[in-house]
Amino acid sequence: MSYNVRMFNYYHWSTDSHLDDKAFEFIKRESPDVLSLQEFYQSPDISFKYPHQYIKTKSKSNKFGQAIYSKFPIINSGSLDFKNSANNVIYADIVKDKDTIRIYNIHLESLKINPNKEHFGEQSSEKLIGRLSSAFQKQASQAQEFIDHEKGWKGKKIICGDFNNTAFSWVYKQIKAGKKDAFIEAGRGFGKTFNYTFPLRIDFILVDPEMDINSFETFDIRYSDHFPILAYVQLP
Repeated sequence: MSYNVRMFNYYHWSTDSHLDDKAFEFIKRESPDVLSLQEFYQSPDISFKYPHQYIKTKSKSNKFGQAIYSKFPIINSGSLDFKNSANNVIYADIVKDKDTIRIYNIHLESLKINPNKEHFGEQSSEKLIGRLSSAFQKQASQAQEFIDHEKGWKGKKIICGDFNNTAFSWVYKQIKAGKKDAFIEAGRGFGKTFNYTFPLRIDFILVDPEMDINSFETFDIRYSDHFPILAYVQLP
């Protein structure tokens, strides 16, 4: 499962004071073997009962970041530590039976557009275009940094996360090269993963071509501005 949890409502973007509990209970109920979270907030009130985990926050005092939880042993983990960005890529090498699979948790640069507050009129268009251009450049640089790192791993791998861009984008096409998209293999409908007027699919699970996707689901729950995605992956 991959899920951008929007910091479990830490900044109260929703007036529902129980939103963090609802998100936690949902994940607990689905109980995925491997859980990849973006915009994670490390809170003592949110405690997943997984035997293995890798959590990477921006600093010891800053409890925001990304997390990978696993029911299988994690024998190695790390972080790319993007410069001048709140976003990042982390990874964990998990062991299932005789296989070692690297799980990449990707969170590319945000476009920082709030559809409820943005004004798309002529007066603000130049400022908006400048901001988007800067974000796209950062995404491209981050995607290349990930691809360079990925080349150093010769084993099996699963890539998931919030790309902050669609399946029509350059960054998606570069990262997806040589892989299967779980939604394309077994998903239905538009695959909308971001709570916006248009059906934007910006969260992905990508696997090696030798792996099979037995099923894929996007959950229409409103505990974040993203919808969680879940794939059942069969190893070769």
